[in-house]
Amino acid sequence: MAERTVRRQARGLKRMAEILDAAQLVIAEVGYPEMTTNQVAARAGLSPGSLYQFFRNKEEILDALVSRYTVERQEFWDATLAAVSSETPLETLVSGLVDESVAFKGRSPAYWSLLYGSATGDRLAAASQALHDAVARQVAALLRRRSPGLPEERAQLMGTMAVAMVKAVMPLVSTASPERAEELVAELKLALTRYLA
Repeated sequence: MAERTVRRQARGLKRMAEILDAAQLVIAEVGYPEMTTNQVAARAGLSPGSLYQFFRNKEEILDALVSRYTVERQEFWDATLAAVSSETPLETLVSGLVDESVAFKGRSPAYWSLLYGSATGDRLAAASQALHDAVARQVAALLRRRSPGLPEERAQLMGTMAVAMVKAVMPLVSTASPERAEELVAELKLALTRYLA
């Protein structure tokens, strides 16, 4: 009986992950405001009724996606923070963070749509702001780890500005040709390195 319950729970978690994967693709294509649960169900290969067993509405899907992104990014930031010391060259740190941001954008297009897209509605705006603030705090923590004497308020301001720079450039990168995208990424790294120095 207990083994059957565990298998059922594992299938349920797998199905939830599939629904979130489908939602991510729909959001990347049409945006969160235009996303419907029927679109997500169809993309996941489910009936709408089956989807409702896991998520009652699109707001619950948004909450689950934000939670997923928060956990995934926290794991990345924890590993990155552990590897940073006062000896870490700023260029190396910036380059690694920008490269990971570009790679993550490819893996998780809805994250960028939610974080950097046009946020309409209080719920989406709040989710977007929560993700934005979390990234800025992580960047601030990296800066303080690299420069222990950096005041916390200054580190937070610098983290916020660094995230804003990435926010401004990432849409340009995603719509550019590969060669142009490479140039834009190089310029972003240069701008961030000079600003954070």
